[in-house]
Amino acid sequence: TASSLPAPADDEDSDYHRESYKESYKDRRRRAHTQAEQKRRDAIKKGYDDLQAIVPTCEQQDFSIGSQKLSRAIVLQKTIDYIQFLHKEKKKQEEEVSTLRKDVMALKIMKVNYEQIVKAHQDNPNEGKDQVSDEIKFNVFQGIMDSLFQSFNASISVTSFQELSACVFSWIEEHCKPQTLRDIVLGVLHQLKSQLY
Repeated sequence: TASSLPAPADDEDSDYHRESYKESYKDRRRRAHTQAEQKRRDAIKKGYDDLQAIVPTCEQQDFSIGSQKLSRAIVLQKTIDYIQFLHKEKKKQEEEVSTLRKDVMALKIMKVNYEQIVKAHQDNPNEGKDQVSDEIKFNVFQGIMDSLFQSFNASISVTSFQELSACVFSWIEEHCKPQTLRDIVLGVLHQLKSQLY
């Protein structure tokens, strides 16, 4: 039975190795979990640091706080506010681009009209002999401006620059519509024609 004595020792060694293997496996899992959690926290921290660096309103302005960082809740709120501000700016720029496109279209139409006037004059150079005088042209211009100034004067308030600006745009929208301007010009021309003939 001397041959049977080593058997228990072998069993004990294998149990010990098996137990050591189990412990090391648990340690490895725990360590892997800890590392993964640390990476996640580092990624979140880096994200907040990046936001604080990118968003202008997150810059430290209160010197009494010193080097203390903003809380994550404040960083998130300031980021949301900044994104909303950017959306408003984008919308404003899109409206300005739309207005500029309309202006470009109007200028193109005017260019075509002037080109047609020049071409007509080149085709009929003698037509200019019957041109009206500068005085009559000024009278037409003055009549149009006088009519516009009446509505302008009645519509504009000058208590503050902000109110003046708002009133000017309201006046343009209400009294400078193409049909309104056309009626004013026709009225001035009709009046002037009756005075001349």
